Amino acid sequence: MTLKRGRGQHRKYLPYAFTEQGVAMLSSVLKSERAITVNIEIMRAFVQMRELLASNKELAQQLKDLETLITRKLATHDQAITGILKAIRELMQPPVPKGRPIGFVELEEKK
Repeated sequence: MTLKRGRGQHRKYLPYAFTEQGVAMLSSVLKSERAITVNIEIMRAFVQMRELLASNKELAQQLKDLETLITRKLATHDQAITGILKAIRELMQPPVPKGRPIGFVELEEKK
């Protein structure tokens, strides 16, 4: 329902629109060629709207599924990248010598 303004009052009235069932019922009453042609076009419009709504729901579901999949993959990739960076940092640090050095070592003179 919509509001119609008139003389300071708001009166409600029904919009001029047909439902799909209303159009089907109208086709049983109207018999002219033009009425039949228009009725067929209106029914096709309803079918297209229904298909569009259905495809949008499917597309929304596919998008949600894709988002979930990417989120899961990114979580596992983040863990893998963290492990790689940790290994690189460990490789960048010089190794700590174990035991005494091999070879000749100069001794400092005592004074």
